[in-house]
Amino acid sequence: MNFDLNCPVCLQPLSGDSKHLECPDRHSFDAARQGYWNLLLANQKRSKDPGDNAEMVQARRNFLALGHYQQLADTIASRLAERAAEHQSPRILDMGCGEGYYTCRMEQQLQQSGANYQLAGLDISKHAVKAACSQSKGITWMVASGARMPVADHSLELISVLFSRLMSDEFSRTLKSGAELLIAYPGEDHLIELRELIYAEVRHSGFDPATVLGEPFEHITTEAIRYRFSLPDQTQISQLLAMTPHGWRINQSARERLAALSQLELTLDVCLARFRRI
Repeated sequence: MNFDLNCPVCLQPLSGDSKHLECPDRHSFDAARQGYWNLLLANQKRSKDPGDNAEMVQARRNFLALGHYQQLADTIASRLAERAAEHQSPRILDMGCGEGYYTCRMEQQLQQSGANYQLAGLDISKHAVKAACSQSKGITWMVASGARMPVADHSLELISVLFSRLMSDEFSRTLKSGAELLIAYPGEDHLIELRELIYAEVRHSGFDPATVLGEPFEHITTEAIRYRFSLPDQTQISQLLAMTPHGWRINQSARERLAALSQLELTLDVCLARFRRI
């Protein structure tokens, strides 16, 4: 086991091998057949099947496989590898890793750079982590709560948080002093054309990660990743809609407007921010 993991029950260190982990109080966990660790306790679930369901995971896999977000993934992976190069043997956690699309691109970039690293992906969705396992066996995959990550105190050099909720207290607890957060979140124009087709009034979120993270973190830089891409047919339009939150909110008339389109030009607008734990 490369990562220093804590028992989700009593928070003591877990030790073992690739098949079995146990803490001093004998709470034990076996690796799933697919190779991931399920460290999500029943009392940490807000629903019977938390996180993305199997259909949502498959929709996202189908869309991401088309390559429209490849430039975004490459940029994120490059920036993460640059930060990793500043450390001897960095331990890196992708929090909210989903089906592992970005995590696996990070792994490829780290391998190309020749870095000596340890990489883990964590998500609350069992369906997403199962899908991630099929993409890479070299990453430590975990089903767990981001609000109480089963990771040892001050054991990480880097955490990436891509389009996921920010957990300031947990990031502060698990990151070493001087370690970094890499955060990706939608810019105000992200998929603006799709949003204008769906909503009568498009609202800007005004999201500011610095406000959410608070005093333990110092803002370093924010980079805008912005480019245009085209969905050439109705199938790809439907796949994109299925993987976004807009797919849950769309009303029937907006759905009909989208169904009438033969293609759709879109703007990708993502902010990539770096923060340092003070």
